[in-house]
Order: sequence, then C-alpha cells, then structure tokens
Amino acid sequence: MTEQPNANPQQPGDPAGDRLAPRPLARPAVDPAQAATFGRPRGVDGAFDKLYQPGSNGQAAPNLNLAPPTPESLAEAFRRPPGAEGVVLERPHGTNGSEPSANGAEDPLWTKTSDPWRDPGSGAVLAGPAVQQDSEEEKDAKRPQGALLSLPEVLFGRRVQTKALAMLAAVALVIGAAGGLIGWWFADTGTELTGQASISEADAAKERPAGSIADIAHRVAPAVVSLEVFKPGADAGQQGSGVVIDNQGYVLTNEHVISAATADAATKVTAVFFDGKRVEAKVVGADAKTDLAVVKVDVKNLTALQVGKSADLAVGDSVIAVGSPLALQNSVTAGIVSALNRPVTAGGDGGSAPVIYEAIQTDAAINHGNSGGALVDSTGALVGINSAIRSSSAEGGSIGIGFAIPSDYAVKIAKTLIKDGKVVHPDIGINASSTVAGSSTMGAQVRNVAPGGPAASAGIKEGDVITEVAGRLVRDSAELLVAVRAREVGEVVPVRLVRDGSSLVVDVKLASD
Repeated sequence: MTEQPNANPQQPGDPAGDRLAPRPLARPAVDPAQAATFGRPRGVDGAFDKLYQPGSNGQAAPNLNLAPPTPESLAEAFRRPPGAEGVVLERPHGTNGSEPSANGAEDPLWTKTSDPWRDPGSGAVLAGPAVQQDSEEEKDAKRPQGALLSLPEVLFGRRVQTKALAMLAAVALVIGAAGGLIGWWFADTGTELTGQASISEADAAKERPAGSIADIAHRVAPAVVSLEVFKPGADAGQQGSGVVIDNQGYVLTNEHVISAATADAATKVTAVFFDGKRVEAKVVGADAKTDLAVVKVDVKNLTALQVGKSADLAVGDSVIAVGSPLALQNSVTAGIVSALNRPVTAGGDGGSAPVIYEAIQTDAAINHGNSGGALVDSTGALVGINSAIRSSSAEGGSIGIGFAIPSDYAVKIAKTLIKDGKVVHPDIGINASSTVAGSSTMGAQVRNVAPGGPAASAGIKEGDVITEVAGRLVRDSAELLVAVRAREVGEVVPVRLVRDGSSLVVDVKLASD
C-alpha cells in the first residue's frame, strides 16, 4: 500500500487540532469475481448518487435501472427526526450531538483523538429509558365517573313511562303462561300411544318361602359338583356332573361321564364345587351295565345330599334338575315327573354294549353335561340321577324328554361299588327280542337259551314269549332285562310265558352274570 502525504492537514477556518485529517486511501486488490458481482455497471464512473440529482432534469442516467422511490409510510417511520439531519450516531440523552453537553463536557463520541466511525473499539451510548405511558385501565380510573343509566333509559332511551313498562311485562307473562299450558295440553293428549305412565313398584323385597325352587336350589347346590375328565396333553375331554352322597367324599355319577378314566389310568378326574374349589377325584368303581359310577374326593366338611325314596314318586310330582349342562355350572331347571318305570336303552356308541335301565321320565330340561347330576323332589331330596335325553336334533338338545335313574336303585349300586368296587347282576340265561308288531302276544321272545343256565334248568325253550316276571308285565326285551335286574342273585322268581298259544308259569332261579 502506498502512503499518500497529507496535502491538507488543516482546513481553513478550523481551530488547530480540532479535526482529524483524513487518512490515506487504501486500494487493495479486488477479486474479479467480486468485482463482477458488486462493481459499478459499465459506463458508470464515480458515486451512484451522482447518477440522479433531484432538482436537475429529473431523469436517471441512461441504461441504468434505479430502485423505485421509498414509500412515504416507510420513509416517515425510519427517517431521522426533524432537526437531527446532521446526527449520524445516537447521542447521550438530552442532546442531539450538535451541541456540547449541558455540563460543558465534551461529546464522548466526538473527541479530538477518536473517530467513532473509524475506531471499531469506540463505545456506544444508549438513550434513557422510554417514558412509561398510562394504561387504558389507569386512564379510566383517573377519569371522573358520570351518572349511571337505569334499565328503562338503556332500553327505551327515557321515552317509555314506568307504568307502560310494567304493563308490557304483565302482557309478556300472560302470553308465556298461555303458551306453556297449550304445549302441555298437546303433549298430554296429542297421541293415544304416549303419555304419563303410572308404574307400581313393590315396597317389600322378594320373598322366598321355604320349599320354593330358589330355596331348594340354594340348599342343593353345595352337594352337586361338576366333573371334568381329561388326559394331560389332550386337546379335549369329557364333562358331566356328580352328587355328593356321603360326607366322607363319595360322589355318585354316570359311568359314561368317567369312562375315559376307567379305560386309561393316565386320564384325570377333577371335581369342581359350586364355590369354585377344584380337587382331584379318584375312581372308586364303575358299572357299565347300569351306567353308574362312584368317585371320591379328599375334602373336609362336605355337604351331602339327602336321599329320598324314588318309589314314592307319582306322575305329576314336581322335580328339579341340578347340574352343569354344556359346562354351565350350577344350572337349575324345573319340571314334573312325566312317567315312571320307563325302560330306557342308551349308549351303544363306538361298539360298546347298549345300557338298559328303568328310568324316571321328566320334562325338566336336561342337556349334555347334566349327566350324573341330581334330580330332587319338592323337599330337596335326591330321587334320581340324570342320565339321558331324547332329542329330535343331531346336536341332542332338550325337547322336554329326559330320563333319570331312580335313587332307590342308584344308591343300591353305589353302596356295592363303595364296598366291593364292582357289581354283579342277576341273569336269566337267555337272549330275547321284542315281538314284532301284529303278533298275537306282546312280550320278549326267546331267541336262544344258554345251556345249563337258569332258563334251561326251568324248561324255557326257544320261541317262547315271556310276558311277566315276578308279577311285573313284560312288553318287550328291555322290560324283561330291567325286571330281572330288579331282583337278587339266587332269588327264585315266577316267569309267565306263552308257548304254542298256551300260557304257563315256570320258576327260575336267577344266577349271576
């Protein structure tokens, strides 16, 4: 950089040393790319403000596009205040920089030795705080408050008398009351289907007298359990019901409910009580011919169901079925005794022999899962073990024809199973079938006779038709079987039969099966 001598160290008329002389101009090298971007346009030499001089001819230099003039609103907002055209930096509060301070001190930004425009280390002096203006609320508080207007003055501008205003309010009240009465009348009498209902509510709670179905169900429920039969690892199992007949833990049920456990020792039986308690049940004994079985649970203080006499039942007596149909535990249905001493043939699925027993017929709803549950009378005493149903659908739903094994016979078999673990049945020693329709004699026709058996010893032959056993009418082969099983092993019973159109009676000593 070339140093230029100071050609004019002191301006005429200035006191000596009052103003600094201008520094020499420094002209560093200019980058061509920056010069192309920020340099003067071609043909322009000198400052841009010389291109347009207000007050001359009002025209800009040729081939030069100037910015439009600044809007007046922006110019007024950002221009210097009037009288401060010569001030370029903000000065201390109270002076515009053109005069010395009030105390005679020199302007701190313009000194003999410093130039704030050229010295980047020069300090900045801020003006004083802005004068706080009163808020609108404070102005309103200082403003004197005038007289307040009344409601008539606000609404009617002092042009309505008080009497007229009172009359107007009375008329509005009458119109509103009339409209309300008309609306009430239309709402009350407008249609015949709607109106105000008068519902009578009972004052006392529901009464459940002793002997009601609710009372019986409450007493019987603790003695009826749900039985779940499953093999560990298997996807499904069997489900049924059972009746606690002894407080030592003996539970009476159907043999077909726990048949999987009798066939496979790995299959487990679980008893679920009405309160949700689950315990393992052990098989005591089962009898497939009568469809009865006994299991035992290790539970203290069991509630055992009282056993009634099924022989005292009559057709039409009220009965209640309690069990777990379709795995719905503690279900109760009610009905009547539809028939007594009804021979029923059930089972026979999967190649097993059919089960034949004498049953109580009832219209109390019985479904799958009720098997092994209790049939109780109107006193809550056990009169039967629910065992089978008749259904017109493939799913086997209840149609009001259910069967239960009489309690007299079921308890007898249960005692034998508890004592011996098995049951032997009386046998007559023949195979028989029901006589065909249109036959002259109704009964069980002998098909073959076991050699050396009770029937052969009594002289019964093939083709004979047995019509009565020990005074009990026999109308088909099922009735013959239940009539024989109702007796005891070794008992001698009279048997009436028809041979070649003649009726005769023979004595048969029943043997064991």
